[in-house]
Amino acid sequence: MSEGVAYVGLGANLGDAEKTCRAAVRQLDEHPSIRVQKCSTLYRTTPVDAPGPDYCNGIIEILTGLSAARLLDLLLQVEAEFGRTRSAWHAPRTLDLDLIAYRDERMVGSQLIVPHPRAHQRAFVLVPLCELNPETLLGDPIATTLEPARLWLARQSAAELDQVARW
Repeated sequence: MSEGVAYVGLGANLGDAEKTCRAAVRQLDEHPSIRVQKCSTLYRTTPVDAPGPDYCNGIIEILTGLSAARLLDLLLQVEAEFGRTRSAWHAPRTLDLDLIAYRDERMVGSQLIVPHPRAHQRAFVLVPLCELNPETLLGDPIATTLEPARLWLARQSAAELDQVARW
């Protein structure tokens, strides 16, 4: 498979969240099938529908020859290596890696949905993603039309945007 661009969301709110996010980026960049092209600013964000401390969030743009499914498997493996456990939905976590977008493709499967089905609704994804590429297509992957991240960001309320601040 030829190389293509993908966007990966980073998040952590347990332990040294900033250090963990930066270490995860380095680990992904060391993988032979991934090259980190760009990394957004890291942001402090309030947890959405969840308890716990604030998150450290960001987005990386990668170039990869991995399929979306193989990339997801790798992201889950890296999370586990950083101590991620899945005790409850939206529980605090040592590391969260989400495949946000993959080659402007749309996929709906039992294990993988691309673009990420809630990315277009979350300021903590949209703000850093728009730093890297505001034209990244997001939205409900079942919908007929996806729209650029910049349009979704413009629809965020002031209250939602206030929940995202530079780390």
